[in-house]
Amino acid sequence: MSVLVYLEIAEGKVKKSSLEVAAFGAELAKKMNTDAVGIAIGKADDLYLVGNYGLNKVLNAFTEVETAQAYSAIVYQAAENTKANIVVLPKSASVDGFASRLSVKLKANLVSNVTEIPDLASGFKVKRSIYTGKAFALVEIKTANKVLVVRKNAFTPALTNNTATIESFTPTLAAKDNSVIVKETIRATGDILLTEAEIVVSGGRGMKGSENWHLIEDLAKQLHAATGCSKPVSDMDWRPHHEHVGQTGVKVSPNIYIAVGISGAIQHLAGVNSSKVIVVINKDPEAPFFKAADYGIVGDAFEVLPKLIAAAGKYVN
Repeated sequence: MSVLVYLEIAEGKVKKSSLEVAAFGAELAKKMNTDAVGIAIGKADDLYLVGNYGLNKVLNAFTEVETAQAYSAIVYQAAENTKANIVVLPKSASVDGFASRLSVKLKANLVSNVTEIPDLASGFKVKRSIYTGKAFALVEIKTANKVLVVRKNAFTPALTNNTATIESFTPTLAAKDNSVIVKETIRATGDILLTEAEIVVSGGRGMKGSENWHLIEDLAKQLHAATGCSKPVSDMDWRPHHEHVGQTGVKVSPNIYIAVGISGAIQHLAGVNSSKVIVVINKDPEAPFFKAADYGIVGDAFEVLPKLIAAAGKYVN
């Protein structure tokens, strides 16, 4: 038996969340005295990097895939090929679409939002985040096969000197696996995408208008961060909808989340409370967001941001 790790590729590169999952799978395999093998679908110039995260071998399928059925079929065949009884997946919109299909094919229990390496002392117990990150649950998996979806930024990888062997993998797809026709794919654009960012700088109505957004963008640029916004901001068309962070928008789990001029409504908090560190900048000392903040600055954003931008330019770059 072994551990199979799904490595998600986007725009010719292995996603950061997949590198974290590679290390997670390698550590779990080590704990079980078995091997961890990766499965990647598509071409990535940096696929060899997963060796630094603990994987010794990666199966690489170059099949063009558009549907959840096809993704689940390929990962299932890779699991059969490697005799894997545990499949580890990164949390993403794509994985959300096929993880449950994969678990059915494998006759496996599925646990999502996993935050730690499972406890194997007595059974197979998995800690997962629930209630939008406000609590944790300990789940015991009793099925022989298991599917784990790991939350972003939940596991800090330790780099190794391993070198991964890349092997070509040719799956067999049935006509039903590509029965859905994808007519158009529109991807969010930007130097750093919200879902992969280690630092996010978000603005709210306190920025008073789209003409002031250059301050958010300038700070993000200095910190090598992605930009986000609250729902009212996207509703007023100050910023595009794909930057809307919150329960009904994009859920993020960066190392640092900086909220500028955002009051901290519960819907927004639900999308950011998995962040490791939350920094709030607001001139209202009673803003609800301060209760969730690790660090807070009470002050006018138009006075605070220029100072932060100058400091970041001096000390970060």
